[in-house]
Amino acid sequence: MNKPDSQSTGSEIKISSETIFSGQIIQVKIDHVVLPNGNETTREIVAHVPAVVIVPIDLQGNLILVSQYRYAVGMKMLEFPAGGLDEGEMPKACAQRELREETGLASANLLSLGGFWSAPGFLTEYLHVFLALDLYDSKLEPDADELITTLKFPLDDIKSMVANGEIQDSKSIAALYLAINSKDFPIS
Repeated sequence: MNKPDSQSTGSEIKISSETIFSGQIIQVKIDHVVLPNGNETTREIVAHVPAVVIVPIDLQGNLILVSQYRYAVGMKMLEFPAGGLDEGEMPKACAQRELREETGLASANLLSLGGFWSAPGFLTEYLHVFLALDLYDSKLEPDADELITTLKFPLDDIKSMVANGEIQDSKSIAALYLAINSKDFPIS
């Protein structure tokens, strides 16, 4: 096998891949790669479907968050509604479904704000961000394993909660940043 020289584009070449765990929502793989300088190493990859995170704003200008216990960190977290795409589902449809499941609301004006990689050093999850305006009641049953409380806060409270560590969920903080800097953000 020819080894790339140090002047290559910076991409790594996969030699082999082994799935070491396959669960309900993730797969864990060990990939063996050749670096641009010719050295070989391994990459540990957690594969996860693309997901959405939604920043809902009600007619009074309150942002809607959900509170749920997150077993991995052993605490309740305040987050914007979010969830993974079902097979064949488009991001906007997923955002509407997750909003309905987690808050009992739907959006008549669901706007894409772009997205970001959750943790690109090891995780394949890409998060699509949506701003949800013109909300109306439209409840779907939540997933059986989710015990969620819906809460409303004014923007200034949300900013303070991020600053003082009450909101620690990175996807929610990143989505808030994208929403606040959107031309469509309705709160001044």
